[in-house]
Amino acid sequence: MAVRTVLIVDDSKTELMFLTDVLQKNALTVRTAQSADEAFKRLAEERPDLILMDVVMPGQNGYQLTRSISRNPQYSGIPIIMCTSKSLETDRVWGMRQGARDYITKPVDPVELMAKIKALG
Repeated sequence: MAVRTVLIVDDSKTELMFLTDVLQKNALTVRTAQSADEAFKRLAEERPDLILMDVVMPGQNGYQLTRSISRNPQYSGIPIIMCTSKSLETDRVWGMRQGARDYITKPVDPVELMAKIKALG
């Protein structure tokens, strides 16, 4: 599966701009959401090939949202990469247990991010 469309879920406008720039420079189409509600709205509008998920967000956090998406039969096939400042091994393990396929810590290294995205395809 080639990744062409990415949904970025992050409450930080700065992170959204940075990640959007990195992905668009690599010829990917980007959609963004700043909350769980907005993420589900975007999923209903257009199914992405990949979701980049922040953890620390107001309301439903990224772990909860990852669990909700990965356990929903309609969206369970969409890979999720956690993209967060939470860098402890227990955070990574917990993210993977919620259904994430991979985990990358902020500040994001564009080369590492693109390698992880290519590994999914």
